[in-house]
Amino acid sequence: MKIDDAIDLFFQYLTVEKGVQKQTINAYANDLKQFFKVFQNKNTTDDLLVSDLTDFIKIQSKLKRANATILRRLSSTKHFYRFLEKEKILGDSVPKIDSPRAIKKLPVSLSVEEVEALLEAPDLDKNEGIRDRTMLEVMYSSGLRVSELIKLERSQINFVHGIITIYGKGNKERRVPIGEFALEYLVKYIEEARIKNVGKNSKYVFLNRYGEVLSRQYFFKQVKKYASYAGIKEEVSPHTLRHSFATHMLDNGAELRAVQEMLGHSNIATTQIYTHVSSKRILSAYDLYAKRK
Repeated sequence: MKIDDAIDLFFQYLTVEKGVQKQTINAYANDLKQFFKVFQNKNTTDDLLVSDLTDFIKIQSKLKRANATILRRLSSTKHFYRFLEKEKILGDSVPKIDSPRAIKKLPVSLSVEEVEALLEAPDLDKNEGIRDRTMLEVMYSSGLRVSELIKLERSQINFVHGIITIYGKGNKERRVPIGEFALEYLVKYIEEARIKNVGKNSKYVFLNRYGEVLSRQYFFKQVKKYASYAGIKEEVSPHTLRHSFATHMLDNGAELRAVQEMLGHSNIATTQIYTHVSSKRILSAYDLYAKRK
């Protein structure tokens, strides 16, 4: 059977028996088109081999196609081959094929210099600036989640020992150290700015001008604004400080398990992504050094 006839039969099966939508059929068609661009010498179904699938992965990888693209094209082609196997058109049975794992996008992590520029961006002549500087310092020094930062209560802070007690996801308790600078700014904010706020008796630490808890959206906008002031070109969000905290901890020799505990990750695999970021930063620095030699 000619390849074009086999593909038409496959599409009829998807449309009539499976009820697949036209948009999905078009996606299958595009993926099979790319497959047979690679194997132009295959004119009939007798030319097809199950080893074509693994060869296709290797060729697509050499062409530096994105993992997501390879996974999608492989899935479409496997469906086609399995259909042919089911219809007794393909002689061999299609084996289980190890697909390339989809690579998670690495989190954005700022350099130490960029973090310092971001921290210094708020205007300390304004109460709002003192508050925002304090929030940035606390988030970077302790790796808190945004939700943990904006809902932070005074009772959670041990000023004597420099410890914050956090009740994270699943109400799990963890104790994280707070940096010296962050602690100094907390004291400054409470004694100089927060005391003037109408909500000064609130149990929450960080308040807006109306004495209420800040919203995530508001703090997100503030961080974006300060990143712009600092001349940072990367896409920055409050979570970027958490990412940077973890990466810089590993850069400076912290153990992965300790970073996991401070971040409140239940699975160490979640924390391990920062080892890739850390390694990437080291390699980048090495490359820059090599170019200057």
